[in-house]
Amino acid sequence: DELYGLIKPGVTEMEMAGELEYRMRRYGSGGVSFSTIFVSGPKSALPHGVPGERVVQKGDFIVIDFGATYNGYGSDMTRTVAVGEATDEMRKVYDVVLEAQKRGIEAFEVGAVGKDVHNAAAAVIEKAGYGQYFGHGLGHSLGLLIHENPRASRTSEAQFKVGNIITMEPGIYLPGRFGVRIEDMLYLSPSGKVNLTKMPKELLIL
Repeated sequence: DELYGLIKPGVTEMEMAGELEYRMRRYGSGGVSFSTIFVSGPKSALPHGVPGERVVQKGDFIVIDFGATYNGYGSDMTRTVAVGEATDEMRKVYDVVLEAQKRGIEAFEVGAVGKDVHNAAAAVIEKAGYGQYFGHGLGHSLGLLIHENPRASRTSEAQFKVGNIITMEPGIYLPGRFGVRIEDMLYLSPSGKVNLTKMPKELLIL
């Protein structure tokens, strides 16, 4: 929430990544669970982009992927926001990714198979005509390591069970233009499925 108040045309990716990491520490994080991703404009189309000296501009999509740590355990979340304005195409792609995530979350349950959960989300992206632009798995488990098994991916035969926590992070990446990823952490608790990520997911235009 605090970072959103700082993002505006003229700031750099590196500056904002630093502000985010500072605030995580300030509020109790033991560190970062992986290298913070804050990438803007055409760089948002790089799933594992590295923040640099690029200056944020009006009309950019910004992908923010980060994680805090607590007692050695990591977290992982992603939000994509627009600066100043968003085109109709940007809004469409955002809505497709959000719908894909919803379908993946619905499919994630005790006994579900990893590839079936992935495919539930991927089918939404495929139907919208962006199938070739979603090139990674839907999600991974995490804990003491940021990437653990079981996973939700195209080839995963793993069956999910009570106690599993995985990310749900579909994305669409249009090379040289923009990208969108939305990521939550889902937990299969003994009493049911819990979304541990509380940040809103409707498109935010800063």
